[in-house]
Parts: sequence; structure tokens; C-alpha cells
Amino acid sequence: MSVWSRPRALLATIVLAAASSSALSPAQADGGRIQFSVIKAGLVIGGSGGSGTLNFKGRRYPLSIGGLSYGFTFGASQTDFRGTVSNIRRPQDVEGVYAAGSAGAALGRGAQVIVLTNQNGAVLTLSGRSVGAIVSADLNGLALSLSR
Repeated sequence: MSVWSRPRALLATIVLAAASSSALSPAQADGGRIQFSVIKAGLVIGGSGGSGTLNFKGRRYPLSIGGLSYGFTFGASQTDFRGTVSNIRRPQDVEGVYAAGSAGAALGRGAQVIVLTNQNGAVLTLSGRSVGAIVSADLNGLALSLSR
């Protein structure tokens, strides 16, 4: 091995270690708490809307929710969701479309648990309680935005 091989190898190891530790740093992404209510109604094509709040780094941000569903949908329900949002760096990262295929029925009160991801990488982990009468087997799209 030449005289310069060891220092170069050591330098390369230090650079790679520093790069990998900074790339995996949990300080880059953060999380918060989220809560919102969604009212859903439909006959084949359904619509939903609602509002809520994001709590992030000690501040509260109002949210607006809207969405469409297509498939077998009949009835109406209201679901109150509470949970966490993770993998965000700023409040605007929660904005976007969260899509999911679903099948279910609620008559009276029902519980739901769901994990959704948007195009920004934000992950919503939610639990909710539903009230109403609805039967569905549809494709859902939920659009979440910060109220201005």
C-alpha cells in the first residue's frame, strides 16, 4: 500500500460516515398532531368536505378538506379523525391528495383506522369514529389544504 492510500481511505471513510449520518438524521423531518371532521354523502358518485386543525411545532394551522369518490356509494356519514402526521418539514407538506381504495359499511357508530400518504411524503396515521348510514366500495381521494 502506498503512503497516500491509507490517508485517502481514512478520508473517504470519514466523508461517507458524515454523509450517511446527515442523510439519515431524524432532525430533517418532524411531525405533529392532526384532527378533522369529514362529512361524506353519495349515490354512486360521492363527495366529502370538512375542516380541522394541524398542530405543528407549537402552532395551530386550520385545514380544509374536500374529496370525491366513485364506485358503489350509498348514504351519508360523518367521521371525526384524530391522529398524527409524520415526515413533514413545514406545515405546507400536509397539503395534497391522499388516495385510497376502500370498502366498508357504517350504520350508527363505527370505528376506523387508516394510514395515508400524499405526494410530499407526509404520512397521516388516523383513527376515527363514524356516525351515519353509508355503504361503500369505492375509490376515494381526499384533498387536504391549509386554510388561508
